[in-house]
Amino acid sequence: MSEALIETNLEGWPAPKRGKVRDVYAAGEDRLLIVTTDRISAFDCVLASGIPGKGRVLTQMSLFWFDLLQDLVPNHLVSADVRDVPGLTARDQSLLEGRIMYAHKCAMVDVECVARGYLVGSGWKDYQQSGAICGIPLPPGLLDGSRLPEPIFTPATKAVTGHDENVSYAHVVASIGEELAARLKHLTLAIYARAAAHAESRGIILADTKFEFGFIGEQLTLADEVLTPDSSRFWPRDTWKPGSAQLSFDKQYVRNYLETLDWNKQYPAPALPTDVAERTGEKYREAYRILTGKSL
Repeated sequence: MSEALIETNLEGWPAPKRGKVRDVYAAGEDRLLIVTTDRISAFDCVLASGIPGKGRVLTQMSLFWFDLLQDLVPNHLVSADVRDVPGLTARDQSLLEGRIMYAHKCAMVDVECVARGYLVGSGWKDYQQSGAICGIPLPPGLLDGSRLPEPIFTPATKAVTGHDENVSYAHVVASIGEELAARLKHLTLAIYARAAAHAESRGIILADTKFEFGFIGEQLTLADEVLTPDSSRFWPRDTWKPGSAQLSFDKQYVRNYLETLDWNKQYPAPALPTDVAERTGEKYREAYRILTGKSL
């Protein structure tokens, strides 16, 4: 297995802002260079080891969806070609090939825009406690993995560190105003519907996903990663069975492994055994192949 790219330090560039997965470099006043590393996070903690090649899969997956969604919503992409980024050395061009987005800088909206079509994860936990998700009442008797009567918008607060927190739509309205909240809800559900239909045509269930939006001037814009195995739950349609753990094409495989450990889901996070890392990488590549019809 090749070595994972855990972090980058580009020659002649200022130090990046490091997120859970991405290294983000300032590239002038109105541009960013977003590098997707092979870091992996689970339970909002970055693990001590990465998944080799994962960053390229995530980047290429986002590019595929940006293209599929471009008539619904503009996105922040300027170019994904390293040769279009001023100031990169030949060494760094080679290092970053296939894993960058040279993007417009957006004024980000401080809301995680989550769409759910199935009951799973934190939504399932909320439902067990209250019969609702983010204040949205759901029918009784649903199981872990059940399909919801219709997709729902379940926003969350954005956390730089720690766990994102599900909030009500009313909370979002109070935070950013009714007009923008309504636009985010409409776009989130429209994108989910388009993506879920495509995934369904490929034999995959898009259980849930999250988006981030920002403004370029007055234009509301889709930013960051889109519909990747890091931001979404993808399940094989032919093995879906409510009431049991679902097979998945996402990092649920990593979450399931971590749940077997005596770990409190706080830093420092453990490393992954080689076989778990390899299997996770295979899942990411398989999701890309099935959804896009291409191989990396």
